[in-house]
Amino acid sequence: MPEQVVVLGAGPAGLAVGAMLRERGLDPLVVDRADAVGSTWREQYDRLHLHTARWLSQLPGLRMPRSYGRFVARRDVVEYLEAYAAHHRLRLALSSEVRYVERVPGGWRLQTPSGPLEASYVVIATGYNHTPVLPDWPGVETFTGELVHAAGYRNPAPYRGKSVLVVGAGNTGAEVAVDLVEGGARNVRMAVRTSPNIVRREVMGVPSQAVSVLVRHLPPPVVDRALRVVQRATVPDLTDVGLPLPVDGIYTRLLRDNAIPVLDVGLVAAVQRGQVTVVHAVEALDGADVLLADGSRVAPDVVIVAAGYRQGLEPLLGHLGVLGPEGRPRVRGAMTDPHAPGMWFTGYTNPISGMLREISLDARRIARAVSGLTAR
Repeated sequence: MPEQVVVLGAGPAGLAVGAMLRERGLDPLVVDRADAVGSTWREQYDRLHLHTARWLSQLPGLRMPRSYGRFVARRDVVEYLEAYAAHHRLRLALSSEVRYVERVPGGWRLQTPSGPLEASYVVIATGYNHTPVLPDWPGVETFTGELVHAAGYRNPAPYRGKSVLVVGAGNTGAEVAVDLVEGGARNVRMAVRTSPNIVRREVMGVPSQAVSVLVRHLPPPVVDRALRVVQRATVPDLTDVGLPLPVDGIYTRLLRDNAIPVLDVGLVAAVQRGQVTVVHAVEALDGADVLLADGSRVAPDVVIVAAGYRQGLEPLLGHLGVLGPEGRPRVRGAMTDPHAPGMWFTGYTNPISGMLREISLDARRIARAVSGLTAR
């Protein structure tokens, strides 16, 4: 007998959908290649905390404990996801990699190493930052230093006393750079191609995310102007240290470039004190040197690439015509793609209002859509 519903991915998005389907009387099978739920969170760097507030980040059907604090630590997120799966009595198939999904009469066939798995309906929730990708810089094969992706970074201990170049000025790059400074790296540089919009994680006790939730449905120019006022009032001018305020506002950058603002957890102070030196973007590698866009060279012991992720859906779904040019699904939430009726997607956007909040909303929408079909 085919499964009624299979949810692919046992991270926050997949678990939330599974829980909401359970609330509607369905018994989905949640499948993941990892051997435990929340595998991406288990593999993140040690100091990571949610940049979104606890009360705006909990999944539907189970609150996060107040003891976790306002901005929840990585280890507590993992604990919460474990408790969430148990609380909703989700049926899990872990250590089960799905390599290919194909359309069959009446539903879907998911190919796994142990044999095919068939389902009437499928929800894809494998994660936004699924597959880390290193840049294909000229001369990368000649580099004599250490080159790692931030996906493999855990803590600053291996880099104590070393010169490190962090590539990328997103939230991961900013936090890793601060972590390295506090952990005793000898020299920390951050290579920046486009200066980010930086905001405080909270202002006068109000999380920036809460403001974003309130304004997200306003026209982008209005949101840009409102948030620019907050930026100028709360973040110092960093032009002299290499991080000028971008011309484009926060919401415009998000919609056009999928670039969320950097929520400051210490980068501003570290740059002001000279503990993190901002340099130009990387153009090439040459033996022990890194060539920068302004023509200068630096010779770090380690290059940590804090950018470059893909959703990695092409081998799984590329043949179905459901992916856009960036490899992300064309639809989300309750919508299904005309090429794939009976398939839903969640967790592949990076909204200004917070990914976990949007995942929770999507989970309820998808559960309504699926239960409406199964009730016919």
